[in-house]
Formats: sequence, C-alpha cells, structure tokens
Amino acid sequence: MIAIGSKNPAKVKAVKQVLNQEIVSFEVPSGVSAQPFSDEETKRGAVNRAKKCVEKGAEIGIGLEGGVTRMGDVLYLCNWGALVDSYGNTFVASGAKIPLPESIAAALYNGSELGDVMAELTSDQNVSKKEGAIGIFTNGIISRDEMFVHIVKMLYGQYLCKMG
Repeated sequence: MIAIGSKNPAKVKAVKQVLNQEIVSFEVPSGVSAQPFSDEETKRGAVNRAKKCVEKGAEIGIGLEGGVTRMGDVLYLCNWGALVDSYGNTFVASGAKIPLPESIAAALYNGSELGDVMAELTSDQNVSKKEGAIGIFTNGIISRDEMFVHIVKMLYGQYLCKMG
C-alpha cells in the first residue's frame, strides 16, 4: 500500500497523478507548527507525515508540506516532500520558491497562517485545497497540485533509482 499523510485534495491529486495507482490518504499530524517558518521545519513536517503513513502500515509513505522561509529580508513560499519506505529509507525533495508580497509576509510575522491569509485575500476558505498561494501569486499558471507533482516526481525517481 502507498499512502499520503494528508487529506488535502491538492496533495492527494499530485501523488495519484505521478504514481498512477490506488493511493490511501491518512490525516496525520505533521509534528511541526501549523505555519512552518523555515525550510528545515517544513522538511521535518513532510518527513513526519511520511513516517506516520508507514507506522499505519503503508509500504511507502509520502508526506508533502508547505511553509515559508526567510532569505535575507524576503519571505518565500517553500514546499517539501518526503518518501519513507517500510525498510526505513527516506528520500526528500524541495520545490520552487517564490517571494511573498510584503503585506502577506507581515501578516505571517504577526502570527497568521498562510492558508488563513489567503482565504481572507481571496474570499475562498478552500483556497489551500485548490490553487493555493502559488496559484494566486502566479496568476493561475501553477496550481498547488502542480507544484507538488514536481516534488513527488523527484521523490519517486530517487526511490526507483535506489531500489533499482
């Protein structure tokens, strides 16, 4: 069984698209802040989600996590993925980064979560389950599931390379 540690439709869609097979989705905790604030924390959330899937009996667990990371004076959108197998192998990959507008960054620095800020900005409470911030800030050219497809491809490619 292959599982993803999320019920988020954008994340599930990305995994199904790449693996083209039946995927089980588990709602599992990331073990990090609701709003991860660094590459390290975002990556840790993805790894934790993937490990939780294996703990639930999956042969392969996939975790995908979105967050933000500061580079200099600019706050960037970041995203990480992890694939963990039942043998204990762990593979990680990161995706694209784009700078967030200063007003969005200010709200995050003041304690808001990106999903909530984006929901208020777009008047859509489900934006994080659809196009996400990446979709809004790329004018729909890249959606959240497309962003995660790239990461899942890198994860699965590493896994296939290792397993030969």
